[in-house]
Amino acid sequence: MRSARFRRTRRASAVALVSALTLTALAACGTSSSDNDGGASDGGGQSDPSAPLDPKTKVTITIDCMPPTAKAAELKEWKEDVKEFNKTYPNVTIEGRSTPGQCLEPPRFTAMLKAKSQPDVFYTYFTDLPQVLDHDGAEDITAYVNDKTVPALKDIDPNVLGTLKQDGKLYGLPTSNYTMGLLINRKLFKQAGLDPDAPPRTWAEVRTAAKKIAGLGNGIAGFGEYSAANTGGWHFTAQMYSIGGEIVDASGKKAAFNNELGKQVVKNLHAMRWEDDSMGKTQLLKWGDLQKQIATDKLGMFLAAPDDIAYMAQQLGAKYENFGMGPIPGEKATLAGGNSYMIKKGISSDKIKAAVAWLNFKNLTVGKGQFDWERTKADGLPVGVPQPNFWLNESKTKDDAARAEHATMPVENFRTFMDNPVPGKAEPPKAQELYKVLDNVMSGVLTNKDADIDKLLSTAESQVNQILANQ
Repeated sequence: MRSARFRRTRRASAVALVSALTLTALAACGTSSSDNDGGASDGGGQSDPSAPLDPKTKVTITIDCMPPTAKAAELKEWKEDVKEFNKTYPNVTIEGRSTPGQCLEPPRFTAMLKAKSQPDVFYTYFTDLPQVLDHDGAEDITAYVNDKTVPALKDIDPNVLGTLKQDGKLYGLPTSNYTMGLLINRKLFKQAGLDPDAPPRTWAEVRTAAKKIAGLGNGIAGFGEYSAANTGGWHFTAQMYSIGGEIVDASGKKAAFNNELGKQVVKNLHAMRWEDDSMGKTQLLKWGDLQKQIATDKLGMFLAAPDDIAYMAQQLGAKYENFGMGPIPGEKATLAGGNSYMIKKGISSDKIKAAVAWLNFKNLTVGKGQFDWERTKADGLPVGVPQPNFWLNESKTKDDAARAEHATMPVENFRTFMDNPVPGKAEPPKAQELYKVLDNVMSGVLTNKDADIDKLLSTAESQVNQILANQ
């Protein structure tokens, strides 16, 4: 699934933004070349792939998801980065492809892979690797990525890089990542006599806090959940992970949620909804609904990724200081995801080297590109959201310090989340199809006081098993 301001960390099929693909050329250096122009001086890819790009190399690469004109600040930064990149590589022409609205709307992405019309450098979610490889769409870049071509490689969380590998081969480079936590409304916590600097850490504590917040009246709900448009199944998965459960077994062929842990999740939601009346009357909610509720002080807490905060401040007019965050209750594991760029199969070695050089500069260098927090602040964009944060070691120390120095929001409000990291776990196979089935579990228990929990889980199990059998 995707999240918040960028809609680029979780795929939400609830968001149907279908846009035409347009080609926008950035004036970088020289004239533009077609997608099929190798532009290479390597004689068909015979140069050493582990060597960095020679600055004298003349080549053109097309890159997906350049910010559209509507995102003026982000587009400004993209153009600045192209200009800066060309100081080192003056003969590399960057052609950015801009898709207004949703860059990676699922049908568009699938159609692009089938037609093999993806640009040289194309945007993906962590969960897209199997689909991309099924279509033979991405280049194996293992030999091209090393500490010379990506100097901070050793400081990238290996779990993040692991999502882009299969059979030991690397097929992409990350741009951002997320893990889910408990997002809270600090104002409502204070009004209910709760400590906003100590969000609930267990599901029992969530239930207790939700009752107190709902007790404020005025239509305020203590805890909110999704139950429609695949987002209910997504959050059911997150809750299962948080208490040590699974959605699919280790073989990847059978459902693994129709058990005591699955019943624990559903029974707790049933109790909060019908016994405590702490989840509000309106259900069948999807992405965007809970954000509006908490931004208008009608909801105390819900599961989210940190960039929801930036979305609510930028798009809904909320104030950063009104929000806080803690780790996902239960803390056994948390749903993790993110996005990356992959490189089109079959392009020249020089194009691959140019792509790696660009991705290193734009997305994988502390203090530059997307991690230039001083510039981000000056451009009126949010600084201080604790993700993306795939850095370790010295890179993490430097990035955290710069993020705090230039923060546009009170970063201390997220301290509990940041200081108590929970191991991330990837989405299950066939995630969207499974989430659609699991929506029925969530909607069933949240809209029907007399819901048969055993039957809901059993029916979902049978349907999920059928989906997995058809992989």
